[in-house]
Amino acid sequence: MRPDRVLILGSRGMLGRAWTGLLTAHGIPYDVLGRDRLDLEDLDAARSVDVASYSHLINCAAWTAVDDAETEYDRAHTANAEAVGVLARRCAEADTRFVTYSTDYVFSGVAESPYRTDHPREPVNAYGRSKAAGEVLLEQLGAAGAPWLCIRTSWVYAPWGRNFVRTIANAARTRPELRVVDDQRGRPTSAEGLARTSLGLLLADATGFAHATDGDECSWFEFACEIVRLARTGAEPAAVLPCGSDEYPRPAPRPAYSVLDISRTEALIGPMTPWQVALADVMRRLDPP
Repeated sequence: MRPDRVLILGSRGMLGRAWTGLLTAHGIPYDVLGRDRLDLEDLDAARSVDVASYSHLINCAAWTAVDDAETEYDRAHTANAEAVGVLARRCAEADTRFVTYSTDYVFSGVAESPYRTDHPREPVNAYGRSKAAGEVLLEQLGAAGAPWLCIRTSWVYAPWGRNFVRTIANAARTRPELRVVDDQRGRPTSAEGLARTSLGLLLADATGFAHATDGDECSWFEFACEIVRLARTGAEPAAVLPCGSDEYPRPAPRPAYSVLDISRTEALIGPMTPWQVALADVMRRLDPP
């Protein structure tokens, strides 16, 4: 169903900004709420959102500080689970289509083939648990007849904002050597491509869970090598060296293999753009450091 009027939450983030650009290009009216006007940790504020004036609510807001969630789980759970449940319930009452996003981190990372949408959730960190809790609330609403679309994605990047691509591209300009983990595999996702895919899923009347990423998979090391190759800094390119995750211990464990199965999405709207092609497009338009 083509949106008539859209409300975007989290409009200042990578994905929210991609959505506003996409809707503008398609001539679809929209309003935005940034964190300054709606913080998902404030459930009363979430309950007060006027959803009835919109055909669709696109929730791009979330708690995304993966490591911080280990010590501040209550805050992550409020934003990623409780607020999602509140917003989805409000949308169901107003007959507004609810769209939100989840993560590859709801899975354990021990699989040897891409995770299907119906694979059991087994998060290995607090952030993943908070997102999984939000998914459970959506399933409960769905069982009561409320339609929603939850799109799982991974490794999101854009020409703007804080993300792996900009971090590596900037580091390559100032450091002769970069060490990047090669024992974690997933699918990179351009925020702009994710917004386009999301709109395609809406037009296809998709509901329930969907997976949306760029095409093909890689390790963080392989991703970094391509970023540095495309950066063309004008000087001798930085050397990118592989390393293990144990060289960079972090508070939150990461799944070793979090490749999402995107076959259902591709069956609905066509093949996803390979990450190498999507990355090259983004690299041409990177915001300065």
